[in-house]
Amino acid sequence: MEFTVSKSDLVRELSLSQGVVEKKTTIPILSNVLLEAAGDRVTLTATDLELGIRCSCPARIKKEGSGTVPARKLLDYVRLLPDADLTMKFLENHWANIVCGRSRTRIAGMSRESFPELAEMPPRMAEIPVRTLSSMIARTSFAISMEESRFTLNGALLVMRPEGLTMVATDGHRLAYVQASPAESGQVDKQFRALVPKKAMAELIKLADEAAPDAKVAFAGDENHLFFEVGHRLLITRKLTGNFPDYERVLPKDHAVTAKLQKDEIRSAIERVAQFADERSRAIRVQFTNGEVKVFSSSVEMGESEESVPSEYQGPDIEIGFNAQYLLDFLRAIPQESVAFELKDQKSAGEMRPAGDKVADQYRYVVMPMRI
Repeated sequence: MEFTVSKSDLVRELSLSQGVVEKKTTIPILSNVLLEAAGDRVTLTATDLELGIRCSCPARIKKEGSGTVPARKLLDYVRLLPDADLTMKFLENHWANIVCGRSRTRIAGMSRESFPELAEMPPRMAEIPVRTLSSMIARTSFAISMEESRFTLNGALLVMRPEGLTMVATDGHRLAYVQASPAESGQVDKQFRALVPKKAMAELIKLADEAAPDAKVAFAGDENHLFFEVGHRLLITRKLTGNFPDYERVLPKDHAVTAKLQKDEIRSAIERVAQFADERSRAIRVQFTNGEVKVFSSSVEMGESEESVPSEYQGPDIEIGFNAQYLLDFLRAIPQESVAFELKDQKSAGEMRPAGDKVADQYRYVVMPMRI
């Protein structure tokens, strides 16, 4: 195999494969990227057996073929080359020759035969605006459980219906729920629900960042895999198995009181007060009184802190404990300038949502209270 390709094109596609390539593996071939030259493009494929990515860039093909080389080493080297075309040629012993200007390098590769085959994409089920999917991931992925033992909570539930898309994530202490309207959801041809792993969601964000603002994601799924195609890039992930919790039971049906706050004011207050919270629990106390909300924290080692911010709140005095990090995750995820904090009592879950007239979709965030 021999081809010539632009250095910048190759670096861009190689960079997208790095999050997928298995770094600490007992199977050496999984540290490699598969290069395939055919027609007028070179295709790059990487996988860790759970997640796979296939992307391509224009190239001048002198001889069609395929081969594999270490993904990280290839990127680190090519990135240092001058901005020019480079020629890559695979030899009989699976080594790759790279020539760029006055640079000549050989990289030890491995046979293409042992590289895993990726599943083929079935007929598409939906076409989703890339910005919609990216936004939904950004507003739910932080609520995914970090505990590997809770397997079904290591991803987010994606529900597709003609009336819109829904994405839900929870770690058992909080739940993030976002529903896009039919106009925002694009074209959904059939109903479908699946658990999307967190690692796949992180890679989808990268693909979205590289895509044009008006790009669409072609989505498909089979019994074991989910497929997300953005232009000439395809992400394939294994579905998580198991039953996701019944999130509709968790979403509060009614609230006794609502406090409306300026997002930046309450976020800054919590960030400062949280500096003096217990490092393990991150617990702070939030007190709702007429016209203002106070936040407190104290720890024996650090000291204590208290702040108050004005609020549109009329109701009984309520003091409730929360994990400060859980509140900050939500406040950092919303673009709106104001936030509504809805409560029933100090023993029930609190709910946060963006406030204002320009909220195009439904975004709800439920946080369980803490005993302090």
